[in-house]
Amino acid sequence: MLHTWEVGDATDTVYREMLRSPGIGIAALCAKLNLTEDQARDALDKLADLALINASWDAVGSARPVSPHLGFQALWAKRQAEIAGQQKALDEARARMASLIDDYMTEYAGARGSGMERLTDLVSVRDCLERLASETQQESLAFAPGGPQTEANRTASRPLVQDLLTRSVSVKTVYLESIRNDVGSVEHSTWLAAQGAAIRTVAHLPFRMQIVDRRAALIPLQLEDSAQGALLVEEPAVVSVLCALFDMVWATAVPLGTAAAPTGDGLSPQEQELLRLLAQGLTDEGVARKLGVSIRTERRMVTKVSELLGAQSRFQLGQRAAEMRLL
Repeated sequence: MLHTWEVGDATDTVYREMLRSPGIGIAALCAKLNLTEDQARDALDKLADLALINASWDAVGSARPVSPHLGFQALWAKRQAEIAGQQKALDEARARMASLIDDYMTEYAGARGSGMERLTDLVSVRDCLERLASETQQESLAFAPGGPQTEANRTASRPLVQDLLTRSVSVKTVYLESIRNDVGSVEHSTWLAAQGAAIRTVAHLPFRMQIVDRRAALIPLQLEDSAQGALLVEEPAVVSVLCALFDMVWATAVPLGTAAAPTGDGLSPQEQELLRLLAQGLTDEGVARKLGVSIRTERRMVTKVSELLGAQSRFQLGQRAAEMRLL
């Protein structure tokens, strides 16, 4: 259906009617679909922009529908190009953010009253999270690359989330795609969604992060290891950048309960991220950690992707990925 491509109901209805009634004119469309002429012409303009209609070959001033197969191939190619552009912008934002955080941590992490506070032990981090949750009034945003890791963690987090939702706080969390393969994590995420939280997944997250009311953020002192403590950031400029990063990731993430659409090469977003991480020179252990999967699962994914791309070695896999513009 055309709703998938973010066009209105009238556009979808007009296209279907043109398929059923070849050669139908604007007046007939208006009468049959109970549309005004402006509505009908607006729908035709949108269909033309989407390359789903062409000027008629045998009737001057009228239009004919393009075959749905050909038309949706063009739409699919356009959407893929848009997603590729978003992914490129996201990757660039990740790199800029990592650099910015490193710079701020070097200059200000030890200073009090500068909009930064260093929390060096897990007890301090947990206390800070509880305080931030109690102070949240409008919105709680989170990256959770480790997912709801253990049953104890999942059980402990539920009262905090319930309290936020009871106070009509908007709760948005992004997990790794890999949580979909863990029964406990799926059950917990489904429970969160049933309570009113919004849950989405992506193939890779830059680091763990909690943002409160877009005024304060908690990020790891070491981006690759959240167990080493955290940095409470209340500097408006830095929080604004972190919020922008969250919004970019959220826009490309897949809602819980919706399967991630494969690319034209049959690769899932997680498999595409696998190729990108391998191209960066990461070891199997490094790739597995960033994807949130076991080394065994990561190696199975490499084997599957190699078979899909017809590669006989890791080197050839990189070559094939570059030739097919998957990197």
